Amino acid sequence: MKKTLIAAGLASLLSSGAYAQEIGATFSRFDDNWLTVLRNGMVEYAGTIDGLTYQQEDATDDVAKQIDQVKNFVASGVDAIIVNIVDTSAGAAVSAAAGNVPLVYVNREPDNVNELPPTQAFVASNEIESGTLSAFEICKNLRADGKAGGATGYLMNGQLSNQAAVQRSKDVHDVIGMDMCNFMTIIDEQTANWSRDEAQDLMTNWMSSGEPFDFVLANNDEMAIGAIQAMKAAGMDMADVQVGGVDASQDALLVMAAGDYDVTVFQDSVGQGTGSIDTAIKLINGEKVDSKVYIPFVLVTPENMDEYMNAN
Repeated sequence: MKKTLIAAGLASLLSSGAYAQEIGATFSRFDDNWLTVLRNGMVEYAGTIDGLTYQQEDATDDVAKQIDQVKNFVASGVDAIIVNIVDTSAGAAVSAAAGNVPLVYVNREPDNVNELPPTQAFVASNEIESGTLSAFEICKNLRADGKAGGATGYLMNGQLSNQAAVQRSKDVHDVIGMDMCNFMTIIDEQTANWSRDEAQDLMTNWMSSGEPFDFVLANNDEMAIGAIQAMKAAGMDMADVQVGGVDASQDALLVMAAGDYDVTVFQDSVGQGTGSIDTAIKLINGEKVDSKVYIPFVLVTPENMDEYMNAN
């Protein structure tokens, strides 16, 4: 009789979904091309995991709204939360809002990444690699073009509230500080907020000065594409200028295939997305995870770009 009752109770628990897992995710913004690929990949991957319910919210670049979303997830009883943080300096507030609910930061590194509790982790790519790979390859290309005697150019920053933008720009300055690349001089650097349209306007403004330049480095592909569009609209020959960015988005690879884009860096959206969900599930199950899970960046040029078509 006892065995029958135990079996019946177990069957009731299973049928009621007591062993199901629920993850809530909040993203800095939905209107971002690369993040859209990341989000869609996470929805697809979550759909392959039995018993997992996954939902995601748009924080619309509003820190307070994102913190409220985290608190609402906690109140609704989710088992874990994934956060693509709006402002990377708000890590402590976001972590506190999650309380004891497992939390995984994805893609954007919070400022408290080195103080995360055992129930929290960070999954992304190491941004020290991204800007470094892009800028160093541009340096090599300029040397190959015979410009080691001096080359000038521009640097487009992403949102300055984002750790990735700050680090990628630092990477560029670090590369230019190397003996091999110190022939490169940045005429000006400004933010274009990751935006293709803003970058096109910024590049148009820079070109209006009439000052000659040899390279443009951007913190992401969208800004690089905007810069290229502005240069082409002005009638520039793209063979005369080196352009580098980060992400290896599909749009970027099409521009590269057309011969207008020189260097980008593959940021694995699928790897980051699946990695964040896998890490969240491990935390739910009480497993120990590394506080930082890095998905490698890879240099992409016209020579190997075919390998990354349809990868992001």
